[in-house]
Amino acid sequence: MNNYYVKSRIYTDKSGLREVLKQAGRAFIVTDRFMYESGKVSYLTEPLEEMGIAYQVFSEVKPDPDIATVTKGISIMLDFHPQILLALGGGSAIDAAKAMNYLAARQGLAEKCLFVAIPTTSGTGSEVSKFSVISDPEKSAKYPLVDDDMLPDAAILDAELVRSVPPAVTADTGIDVLTHAIEAFVSTEANDFTDAAAEKAIKLVRSNLLRVYHEPDNLEARQKMHHASCLAGMAFSNAGLGLNHSMAHTLGAHFHIPHGRANGILLPYVMAFNAGCLDKLTAAARRYAVIARLVKIDGPSIRQSAFSVVRSTKQMIRRLGIPESIKAAGIEKEDFERVLDDMAEAAYKDSCTRTNPRTCSKEEIRELFMRVYTGKLN
Repeated sequence: MNNYYVKSRIYTDKSGLREVLKQAGRAFIVTDRFMYESGKVSYLTEPLEEMGIAYQVFSEVKPDPDIATVTKGISIMLDFHPQILLALGGGSAIDAAKAMNYLAARQGLAEKCLFVAIPTTSGTGSEVSKFSVISDPEKSAKYPLVDDDMLPDAAILDAELVRSVPPAVTADTGIDVLTHAIEAFVSTEANDFTDAAAEKAIKLVRSNLLRVYHEPDNLEARQKMHHASCLAGMAFSNAGLGLNHSMAHTLGAHFHIPHGRANGILLPYVMAFNAGCLDKLTAAARRYAVIARLVKIDGPSIRQSAFSVVRSTKQMIRRLGIPESIKAAGIEKEDFERVLDDMAEAAYKDSCTRTNPRTCSKEEIRELFMRVYTGKLN
């Protein structure tokens, strides 16, 4: 479908918070236990109390929010009758809030609340995307929900909220941004508008991710990564993602690897597969070559340019301390092989595979998983 939809009003500092709160009489906050117990939720509760706005906090969101958490959150939200829903946290908190707001309205239980997302990591782009990923632990599966109605009405991008993020989380979430941008850029649904957002996000990540990894208090670089995350979210929300995310969803569900880290482990291998660097050059190789030119690492041929992007991405992942293979992530071969066929099947059926630039079979995905396990890029 040829369109580019951007709904969320974006504020690039805390001053936008009071503006959106003026529209509310009762506020429901969705966050995680750390944000609540550490007192960081005061970022919202203090202005709410100053403005005399009643609020309730739901702080039971865990990484990879599951169906049970969303269901419980909906029940508490319905009892409170809020006019505004405030999601404070990383992608998990925002995804859970999206699902609560969307499903409650879809099932006719309540009208949709004004929805404001305040990310505390620079990674998912969930504050401007129509995606929400919900887990089913019993089936070791993750289900992407996709609908324009899940787009937040507003987003607050405040670098102060990510200043204290640990280096490992900065690395995982930052490489997630790069994955979003690259997959959106090579997606079969990419267009001039998604390209513009993806290209800028790629450049911002290349210039700032390693800086914030080594200099956590560098607020300028932190804000740039916040912008990169948001831009990449705009890009993939409209263009879709690809095989990298399909494989990361099932890999993370089976082995409890953080989503961004799973994406980072997979990224160089999926890029090489999509470009045909390991067999026959594909049409997608030209898109990777454009990225190489964008970041000034292009070579004398399309193949060399495409592989230059793959190689430089792998080097960045190494410098960020992210495992370079599934084996290096601590997964035993026996455990991996036991679920390999199931993971290949799940990735093949995942909705993100639909917009991957190279069509693939379950057997090809299985072989690719094996390559990522051993760490053999070429």
